[in-house]
Amino acid sequence: MSCPSATLVVWTSAWLHGAAAADDVLDALQVWAELHEVVADDDGTATALDLPGPDESPAAPALLLAALRRTQAGDGRLVLPVPGDVRGLGGNGPLNACALRAGQAVVLPDAGVGIVPRLVADQVIRWTVFDLPSATPPEHVPIGEAEHGLAGAMRQAATTLVDLDVARHRPNVRKEIENAVAAQPRLAWPTGMPPRSLRVLQRATEVAAILEVAAGDAPGGAVSASATRARAEALRPLSDAVRRARCAAIDEAVRVLSDHAGRH
Repeated sequence: MSCPSATLVVWTSAWLHGAAAADDVLDALQVWAELHEVVADDDGTATALDLPGPDESPAAPALLLAALRRTQAGDGRLVLPVPGDVRGLGGNGPLNACALRAGQAVVLPDAGVGIVPRLVADQVIRWTVFDLPSATPPEHVPIGEAEHGLAGAMRQAATTLVDLDVARHRPNVRKEIENAVAAQPRLAWPTGMPPRSLRVLQRATEVAAILEVAAGDAPGGAVSASATRARAEALRPLSDAVRRARCAAIDEAVRVLSDHAGRH
């Protein structure tokens, strides 16, 4: 599935380039939760950005947009960290730890901040703003390369399902995959969102659904520890391909939307 960070990256980039209104950004986030709130992780970041600190009541996300405008934030990047790959987050600080727990983050190098969403209550997402240390930029993967890798991952996913004998234990596996895809939220994107990005995001969702089903245990089934480890190892390259594809699709969307805005 996509994630709140991807929505924020694309819509804030469109807004900063004049291709969307602030209300459009806020409306797009509603698919993820009814209420969004913002705090800074530390008092220094709070003072620099005029945001509430960690011991203060959270603010509405409109205050975050105002802060990004004041700092002349450039285009954001989506980061989907996993243990062993936290490029773009700048070392072992609090941003790194929080993003790893969430599995996602927005980084805005020009503004020097990283932003991580967390579900803190039913239908409430809190966005925490961190100082972004000097960080190795997230890997840039051309969308063509990511799309090719994802196509290979889809073929490998089908083979892996056979190798893991998933169908024998779960006769309705195809329906499970379809249901997993259908359960994803219907996202709104800015006008001018490149079709190639949308296609890659959709394919990534389909592969992720296959991975979700393949990684789960059959109802009432017992899987040995060794079998579980073997399954995780078999699926890891496919998961990496999904992460790379999602980030590449969002990067491409930001690039196209920014270029389009610059020509008008």
